[in-house]
Amino acid sequence: MNIARWDPWGEMVSLRDAMERLVSDSFVRGRSGDVAGAGASTLAVDVHEQGDDFVLTAPTPGVQPEDVEITVRGDLVRIRGERRDEREESGDDRRWLMREQRFGSFERVLRLPSPVSADSAQAEFKDGILTVTLPKTEESKERRIPIQAGGQTRQPRPASIESSSSGDAKQKAA
Repeated sequence: MNIARWDPWGEMVSLRDAMERLVSDSFVRGRSGDVAGAGASTLAVDVHEQGDDFVLTAPTPGVQPEDVEITVRGDLVRIRGERRDEREESGDDRRWLMREQRFGSFERVLRLPSPVSADSAQAEFKDGILTVTLPKTEESKERRIPIQAGGQTRQPRPASIESSSSGDAKQKAA
């Protein structure tokens, strides 16, 4: 049997988060039952870290590059845009039997793990996928810190391996 310490503040935070999600889902985001194009919908985004960059990818089929706006402030990234309905309203007797494609505005705000440099950011559209590359700021990049021992600074020494003619390997400190 495990005994866990009860933290009343932990439950208060989760209640607050639950209420925030409830209000956000009800009033801010479009629900699945909404008519297409009514209100702003969210944008599905994948984010991964690649070296000193964060790379965001988002499917944006049917969206033109001039209809998308990307803004960055510190560690916040906002992607907003609009997918326009290109159908022609003609006088024929067209009657929709099914209409699942969504049109209208979309917006997504993401908080990244560290600040990024907006001046060096790049964005491109390819095959209906928006790719945004955001380099980390110099302050947020990982650095190796040397360890001082007894007043001396010691850098780690790489180990080298020498092979002898008999096929045995000897390890020797460089």
